[in-house]
Amino acid sequence: MLRSLSLLVIAFCIVSPAFGQSDQSLRAEVEKISAVHVENFNKQNAAGIAALYAKGATLVNAAGVHTSAEENFQNAFKLGFNRQEVSVGEVTSIAPDVALGIGEYANSGQGQSGPLQVRGRWTAVYIRQDGAWKIRLLTAVPIPPPKQQ
Repeated sequence: MLRSLSLLVIAFCIVSPAFGQSDQSLRAEVEKISAVHVENFNKQNAAGIAALYAKGATLVNAAGVHTSAEENFQNAFKLGFNRQEVSVGEVTSIAPDVALGIGEYANSGQGQSGPLQVRGRWTAVYIRQDGAWKIRLLTAVPIPPPKQQ
């Protein structure tokens, strides 16, 4: 998995100048996917989130590598997460049917031991599948909280 991700990053660095900056329609598609992701997260609709992912998609987060988006988000909801905010930073086309997006997220809720709060950065690879843009790979890396003095 790590090797595949490394190859993707290398390919992005080599190929991205050929495709130039992202166009507005692609950015709008990624922002739409993000908005639907947030809407479904806030409704605790794991199946709705899973519908945004391509067949065979992979999620990588602090809890590990996941091949079922629906199960991953069901587990997050069981922990008490029920609110998500997402910002889209950059979107770049790296091939005719492949795009890369990056941004930030914040997930919050109420767990058994108190409030839950995770902020982080995400990177997603999108592919066009059956005529629609879908998430093929999503990485979510938490930003460590500031050190207490």
